[in-house]
Amino acid sequence: MRAGDADREAVAERLRAALDEGRLDLHEYDERLQRAYGAKTFGDLHGLLDDLPGTVPPGRARLAPVTGATPATNPLPEVGPALTIRWLADVWDRYFGVVAIVVAIWAVISLMSGDLIYFWPGWVAGPWGAVLLVQTISGLATGEPRKWAQRKERDRERKHLKRERKALESGEDGD
Repeated sequence: MRAGDADREAVAERLRAALDEGRLDLHEYDERLQRAYGAKTFGDLHGLLDDLPGTVPPGRARLAPVTGATPATNPLPEVGPALTIRWLADVWDRYFGVVAIVVAIWAVISLMSGDLIYFWPGWVAGPWGAVLLVQTISGLATGEPRKWAQRKERDRERKHLKRERKALESGEDGD
């Protein structure tokens, strides 16, 4: 669909706000602004604001950045039980996978020998499980689920920016 003047102006205004907040340098702002005003379709406007968080005037912002994080890398992930469950799954998923594999190997060996052999997977599961249990308790006490979600979001943003950069470079090479 074709973009109208109001659509181009809305993108330009968000770019100006991002420049004022220090999210864009002058050169990148100029490039994006030229692309915004030259856009004929919504597809041309796509990608100009994707890596920028919602722009709020600093006087009206109600959330402060996390200490040590820059505004561009300070996502505000969900909080509560859903985030904690996702973090716990990330911490424990490799453990359960490896324990399942070693128990399966033990079971196959026991079946092949015709007798239940010594349960050696306990030597894998026990110490590793104890370490993960301590990590889980200390992580819950120190707010690790939120820090984990912020790291994941930063990694996702880096990958997104890298893909966009590659797409722009390949587009420039084809011109």
